[in-house]
Amino acid sequence: MKKLYSLLFGLFIVAGMQAQSANQIIPKPNFISYPHVPTPFQIQASTIIYFDSTYTNQAAYLSEAILQQTGLSLIRKTLTASTYLQKEKGVYLLLNNRLSNEKYTITVGSEKIVIESSGVRGLINGMQSLLQLIPITKQEKIFIEPVYIEDEPRFSYRGMHLDVVRHLFPVTYIKKYIDYLTFHKFNTFHWHLTDDQGWRIEMNSYPKLNSVSAFRDETLIGHFKDQPAKFDGQRYGGFYTKAEIKDIIAYATVRGITIIPEIDIPGHSRAAIAAYPKLSTRPDTNWKVATTWGMYNRQNNVLAPTKASFEFLEKVFAEVADLFPSPYIHVGGDECSKIWWKQDVATQAFMKANGIKNETDLQTYFIEFVAKFLKGRGKQTIGWHEINEGDLDTSTVVMNWGTDKQAIEAASKGFSVINTPGKPFYFDHYQSLDPKDSLAIHGYNPLEAVYKYNPVPRSISEKGLQNKIIGGQANVWTEYMENEKKVDYMIFPRMTALSEVLWSKPEMLNYTDFLKRLKSNAIPRYEFWNSSWFKNYLLWDLSKATK
Repeated sequence: MKKLYSLLFGLFIVAGMQAQSANQIIPKPNFISYPHVPTPFQIQASTIIYFDSTYTNQAAYLSEAILQQTGLSLIRKTLTASTYLQKEKGVYLLLNNRLSNEKYTITVGSEKIVIESSGVRGLINGMQSLLQLIPITKQEKIFIEPVYIEDEPRFSYRGMHLDVVRHLFPVTYIKKYIDYLTFHKFNTFHWHLTDDQGWRIEMNSYPKLNSVSAFRDETLIGHFKDQPAKFDGQRYGGFYTKAEIKDIIAYATVRGITIIPEIDIPGHSRAAIAAYPKLSTRPDTNWKVATTWGMYNRQNNVLAPTKASFEFLEKVFAEVADLFPSPYIHVGGDECSKIWWKQDVATQAFMKANGIKNETDLQTYFIEFVAKFLKGRGKQTIGWHEINEGDLDTSTVVMNWGTDKQAIEAASKGFSVINTPGKPFYFDHYQSLDPKDSLAIHGYNPLEAVYKYNPVPRSISEKGLQNKIIGGQANVWTEYMENEKKVDYMIFPRMTALSEVLWSKPEMLNYTDFLKRLKSNAIPRYEFWNSSWFKNYLLWDLSKATK
């Protein structure tokens, strides 16, 4: 029977293009079966996409994606009961409330392709699997092998971060980056919008954040540890308008991607205090937006605990909360240099008056102030793991960029944790140990390390804390990524490996198999997107880490 099926299928693809096997899909689905259906499904220009009215925008997205891949412009029609009962041929996008949030099923038969989900995210996930079954080449007819896929993610939070402060990227690339996330079945884009070197979001309440904070006088050349330091002498900056941000949010929403904005406080605030010195511990100083990296304990960049600062935080976070529909707002909270607070008489007086025993507790005071404010606006706060140094309310989510130790500490206190350890989930680290490789911050995080890292390490499972790890994320800090091609080079193929780590069940992960699918499925996508990628990923593996 199997030989007969193969023969029949081979006859049908003579006049068209055979689709890719479901076994090549990335990230690897949980369950795939091949029913004994004698003929493949045929996609051509006359094929109709029938969709539940809930999925109107997603049907348009799927139609456009197929057009870009194949040149075939499919017809779209709203689904009616009679259409389904009459068993019309076509691609069906169906609402199935019995499925969990991001779960989907795909059934490919001779007459229909049916994708079912309970919402946009599940449907988008199913579409990405379908699009991987369709070749990336102009065709008049495509034959898709009958298959059944049932799939859902391991983690509820699957993110990619992008720093647009150190280097700024156009709206077109932000949308392209969101498309990268969509293809790989991530669900969250963490957008790092403010830091010492610039302020990248339009603000009405504090206009100097855009006229002053958004621009630095020059940018460092080479590594920040190089001596003597060299600069390019070129003014650099800009920001995203609220209209642009709304456009990006709408784009992401269609694709099931939540955008979490990050406004980094109370440290990493040099750009803000350059525009408004009264926010700093030295309000009489003429500050400049930072032109170098690595500010921690080297240059004053913290907010002072003053009426002006807390009013600033309320107004800024009110604008951010009103702009972004995300249930989460990221407040940073990392690398807060406490030495400036120690040296400031006014800060010490504030601490004494408010019963704040040390600077760590002052950091917590800032975070709790913003978290309480955001809670009143229906938002939940996320911060880097340093926010856990004090006695913080556990309704805040901790994003751990440290080691297992920090994750265990936060989880033990009751925090939900997103694991994003510097090793191996920082994609600003080197992918090779080649001294001629493109400049990076430091370290060595090869592809194999990303794929083989379990976001729930044994040390956490042994303590019974595995349920506190809600997901993972890779971070892309752009000090040494001055353009889009460099970002692509640093994230690919590591992002593809991460997508499978966060999606597929641990027992399904197989690095040898992944490398085969990377070559046959992912790399052709990089080429289709006109993206760059690190091509020596096979040469530089974990065996080189100790050398």
